[in-house]
Amino acid sequence: MTDRLSQLSSSTIHTVGNTPIVQLRKVVPKNGADVLIKLEYFNPTGSYKDRMALAMIEEAERRGDLRPGMTVVEYTGGSTGSSLAFVCAVKGYTFKVVSSDAFAKEKLDTMRAFGAELEIISSQDGKITSDLIPRMIERAKDIAQVDNTYFTDQFNNTDIIKGHAKIGYELLQQVANPIEAFCGGVGTAGMLMGVAHALREANTQTRIIALEPATSTVISTGTAGTHHIEGIGVGFVPPLLDKDYYEEVRGIDEAEARQMARRLTREEGIFSGTSTGLNVVGALQLALELGPGHTVVTVAVDTGLKYLTGDLYGA
Repeated sequence: MTDRLSQLSSSTIHTVGNTPIVQLRKVVPKNGADVLIKLEYFNPTGSYKDRMALAMIEEAERRGDLRPGMTVVEYTGGSTGSSLAFVCAVKGYTFKVVSSDAFAKEKLDTMRAFGAELEIISSQDGKITSDLIPRMIERAKDIAQVDNTYFTDQFNNTDIIKGHAKIGYELLQQVANPIEAFCGGVGTAGMLMGVAHALREANTQTRIIALEPATSTVISTGTAGTHHIEGIGVGFVPPLLDKDYYEEVRGIDEAEARQMARRLTREEGIFSGTSTGLNVVGALQLALELGPGHTVVTVAVDTGLKYLTGDLYGA
């Protein structure tokens, strides 16, 4: 009985993190490096954004910037909103969020289910264009002008690096062999920077590779374009992306990412979205370049349950 009680969590927010990691077996190329993927959809809302949402709220509480009775405000493509809605629900904060019809209905519905108040910004034919996120940001800034609000402002909030660094710390405990390369898609850049900081602190020689949609290579070429990969490729270089903490940027084809997401589900049992497919396409490229005896790591961003009404898994 004592052992069972020792595993009891006092709150759902204490179940964030400590996600499992698995080795890909069927989608990997022959004569390539080992490819490991950390299953972040084991977090409470099915996304690694639970880590950053919890960090933004608890660090603000610790500083005294966020206090009982205040309202939290954010702009989001969906998963950050779902995660913040979850944390705010548990902690008792009102949450107002600006999002768009360019993002999965499941994500918008999840925010509402947790009690968030949504304002939807119209998109161009459901596409993530270069002006969409900036419009959402400006509207969120307007809402946050009201007294007794706390604007989490994810693209400028360094607390998210601290939250995502825990992925890196967990990798250091979970992966026995040296990690030659770690890659991940860039949205806020919090995940990539968090992992990079953790691995740098441990004095590893891991190469950090930033990934972005091939049709919107704003980080690598300065050219923003249109795509439909939620959570990354926001149309501008995110302020938190520090050149000192990554070695390379690669553009990944969206069609390949979508195909890989489906393959991961059917062949590896990893049910996820297009951004995870993009991460794995990038990881497989690195695996071929590094060859046997090396290790590449990436993350499964979120669960495929968030994309069932779209065309990723549609008939």
